[in-house]
Amino acid sequence: MPSILVVDDDPHIRDVICFALEKAGMATEAAVNGIDALDRFARNAPSLVILDIGMPEMDGLEVCRRLRKTSEVPILFLSARDEEIDRVLGLEIGGDDYVTKPFSPRELVARINVILRRAKKAVTRATEDAASSVRGGFAIDTNGHTATFHGHDLALTAREFAIMGTLATRPSIVFGRERLMEAAYAGNIHVSDRTIDSHVRNIRAKFASAGCHSAIETVHGVGFRLGRCEPDQ
Repeated sequence: MPSILVVDDDPHIRDVICFALEKAGMATEAAVNGIDALDRFARNAPSLVILDIGMPEMDGLEVCRRLRKTSEVPILFLSARDEEIDRVLGLEIGGDDYVTKPFSPRELVARINVILRRAKKAVTRATEDAASSVRGGFAIDTNGHTATFHGHDLALTAREFAIMGTLATRPSIVFGRERLMEAAYAGNIHVSDRTIDSHVRNIRAKFASAGCHSAIETVHGVGFRLGRCEPDQ
């Protein structure tokens, strides 16, 4: 079930969007402004963010800039203005689509589904392209299903392998727990996303036994990314 963070200072618009998304089988969380959005995103990284541009205190463009420092979560902008400069700027700083108010809830849901499908395909392509990845002393071959640290086999379980394979596809990107859970459990929604923390602990322990304490970095409130994977000094 995709989780969508809806960010708009207009309560009526928030309610309309959340109702349409939930009717379409998606989970929603609402934020009333940019600061609230960043806080909620840090606590529970969503599958996609619907982001109003014209908000007080911190506008949607600034929220997008801050999110893009640590995440590539899909972002769909909302705006009451149909000005080309807004559309271009929003897309240039990392937005995936742009909808002008007033909008059709059905069209909004359709656009979100397209973005989510595109994001899923991008991850699949990245995984295929990075079938063999090397970082520091760590090497993983997803086709051969092997993972080693400085030539020594790492006895990773299938789910641990899926997590490390996902992190290795984009080493500089922070992956939220939900993304890693989808990789490890193939979308099994009955599994708590906190289970990922247990897998990460086990992976770190196996790397530590091989002489590496920098396998996975924690970005507090956001998720995890691949570490330096260098041997301990």
